[in-house]
Order: sequence, then structure tokens, then C-alpha cells
Amino acid sequence: MKQRSILREVTAKGKAVHSGEEVTLTIKPAPVDHGVVFRRIDLYGKPEVKASIVNVSEVVRSTTISDGYTKVEMTEHLLSVLNGMGVDNVMVEVDGNELPVFDGSAKHYLNMVLEGEPVEQDKEREYYVLKDPISVTNGNRSLVALPHDGFKVTCTSTDQKAVHTQHLSIDIDPDVYATQIASARTFTIYEEIEPLLKMGKIKGGSLDCAVVIKGDKILSKEPLRFPDEMVRHKILDIVGDIFLLGMPIKAHIVGLIPGHALNAKLTRAIHEKMVAELAASKNKVEKKVTKSVAISDVSELDIQQLLNLLPHRYPFLMVDRILEIKSDNTELTAVKNVTVNEPHFTGHYPGNPIMPGVLQIEAMAQAAGVLMLMCCGGEGKVPLFISADKVKLRKIVVPGDQLVIEAKILKLRANKIASASASCKVNGSVVSSMEMMFALVPEEDS
Repeated sequence: MKQRSILREVTAKGKAVHSGEEVTLTIKPAPVDHGVVFRRIDLYGKPEVKASIVNVSEVVRSTTISDGYTKVEMTEHLLSVLNGMGVDNVMVEVDGNELPVFDGSAKHYLNMVLEGEPVEQDKEREYYVLKDPISVTNGNRSLVALPHDGFKVTCTSTDQKAVHTQHLSIDIDPDVYATQIASARTFTIYEEIEPLLKMGKIKGGSLDCAVVIKGDKILSKEPLRFPDEMVRHKILDIVGDIFLLGMPIKAHIVGLIPGHALNAKLTRAIHEKMVAELAASKNKVEKKVTKSVAISDVSELDIQQLLNLLPHRYPFLMVDRILEIKSDNTELTAVKNVTVNEPHFTGHYPGNPIMPGVLQIEAMAQAAGVLMLMCCGGEGKVPLFISADKVKLRKIVVPGDQLVIEAKILKLRANKIASASASCKVNGSVVSSMEMMFALVPEEDS
């Protein structure tokens, strides 16, 4: 299956359930591998927050994601629709810190996505395929993820007195999600309303956007949409919260009285396992490639060859390409393309992005480190940056600039320690320069 976005942008207005304020939301198409990103257009600089479990900051009655001082609350219903309908890449613009609740279900978000018209993109979709069971618990609540060739959710929901106990097991695909899950509304226990109000929550809550359970009675402005509407909404939340993994998952999720806190706990556990597996797999491939390439015989290096040489990875790899290496391997010219998408520009500075001088120093150090590896034969070794001298930062560097990095080995001792000089230029003018020392150590010692 291909990655998917939407064909056209769609906009809607609605009330935020916790703040009670009117909010405008726009869902826009995005390119492949973009993921789901929220943009706060009401804040200076229009800061962005990526929908990721690493950005989850609060899970009280909703799922909040944050990056620094920028946060977006009540993300789970929109994320649920995107996951359930197989949409991978969108930009979500919102003019408040909370997404609209609409009628308490995901039906309005579903209609927005359908209006935007999901379309395939030119890259295959990647799934995380769970290989081993993972479980999390909190008192009498539990969630288990089991290996499964597909995406299935089994859930049991109940209230404190076990009056409204419901159970459902369902395979999730776009048709099933749209007809069986999306329109299930959120619900709350009557006795929980006052404590939530004291916490500053549900200021915009009413029977227009929730089902209220009071003893053995159900309070609602309309009849239940399903006899088991409560457990279906629990599944809706699971589908949304698990999407914070960063990619769709193939697994069978089994939940007993789940909630956002437990959903986040499971997603975080799966994410940690996923990251560890990907790192181990990538390390094996890189070591195999590194051993098969004689780096001393080349006159330029592309990004893949740089990744095989240097231990640095996004967001700290500061060299994009080696343009030229002199025949004696003592001088090189490299480039670093400065783009506004780099994470440090969010805070350095909002509305006036400037590349930090320390990152220019790092770019020069990485280029010189590559040069040392070329001189000494770098298989199984890592250059360690041990000192900097005569550092000068002459001009600012901004997004759109291209750093041309020139590095030169000044002195080499026993193929283990080297001194080098380097400079960064933009449009032919030097913006920074320094001298430095390196030590070459075995990879396992670094």
C-alpha cells in the first residue's frame, strides 16, 4: 500500500471542550514522509509540533502533545481518523491550543478527511510489524499488544460499578472504521464532572458533545448510536493514541478498561522497542557497507557514504556532501545546506531563524573528522573532537544559505592524533573559522 495524503485542504470551526473557546482547524496536504504535524497559527512564528509519542505531555481526559511552550490538546480524535482511514501525511493548522470536540465523536473529522479526498503518493507505506507481545498495566487496567498480520483491537469497557460493561473485538480498516467506530461519542461518569471542572477541564462540555452515565441511566441528547457505543469510543481512542508511534502498526491490541494514560504507556513501550530494533538493524547494515568500501580511493562522498563513515545522525549530522578531496587526502571541500526545517530554528530564534555558531563549529569538526579518516584509514575507527582554538564567528547564517566548508590537515602524529583548520563560507565570504585537534579511536571505545 502507498503512503497517502489528501488532495485538497479543508477547514472547519468548532468549540474546544476543555477551554470552551471557538477554534478554527485546517487540514492540508503534505508530502511523503512528512507525517502528521500540527501548526499553531495563533502564535508568533507559527511553531509546529509533530504528532509523536515523544511529544506527549499530558493525558488527562485527552492526549496533549507539546514542543517547548507550544502545545496542542485533544489530538486523539483527528489522529484516530487519520490512522483508521490510512492517511499518513498532513499539515494541521489550528488557531488555539486545543482541537474542536464537535459532537464528541470523530465523525466530523472523518467528514473533513473524506471531503479532502485521500490520495495515494509515490512511496510505499511502512508498517511497524510487532514481533513479540508487549503489555502495560495500571491497577485493574491493562493493555496488551500481540503479533498480528493486520490491525485489530479487542476491548472491554466498564464503569466503576460494572453496570455498563461492554466488549468488542474488531479488525480495523477504512470501511470498518468509517461505519463502525468514527461516530461513537465520548462519555463520562456523572460524578466525575465536578472534579474535572475544578481541574479547569470541560468548560465547553455539554450533552451536545458527550454521553453522561449516571448510575444505571444514560443521559444523551439523542439515542445511543450503537448499543455498545462506549466501548467503540474506547477503541476510537486507542486507534488515535497508537498512531503517535509515528507509523501504522500491524498488531492486535487487547485492552481492559483503557484510557489515554495507559494508551500512551503502551505506545511508548512499543516505540522504545521499535527504535531499538531499527537502530540494531541499521548498525548491522552500515558496518557491512563500511567494510566493503575503500574510502581512501574516492575523491568525493555522497550522503550515504558519509553515514557509513560518521556516527552522527539527524538532527546532528552537519555535512551533506563532500564535493572534493585532494589526492593526498589532506584537504577537502564539503557543503551543508541550511534549511528552515531543522529543529534548532524553532527556538533560535522564533520568527528570526539564525544558525547557532556552535553548529557551524560542529559542521567544521565533522568535515575535518572525515578528512582524518581519509588520511588514516577509517575502518572501525571514530574521530573524536578534543579541542578547538582560534574560533571566529564573523557573520550570521540563515535558512537558505549553503555553507561551503573547507578543511585542511595541519599536522598528523602516528595516525592517531591530528590538528586541522577549517572555515565556513557563504557566497564566497568567510562566516566562521577555527583550528582543532582530533584523536582517532577504535569504534568500540567511542
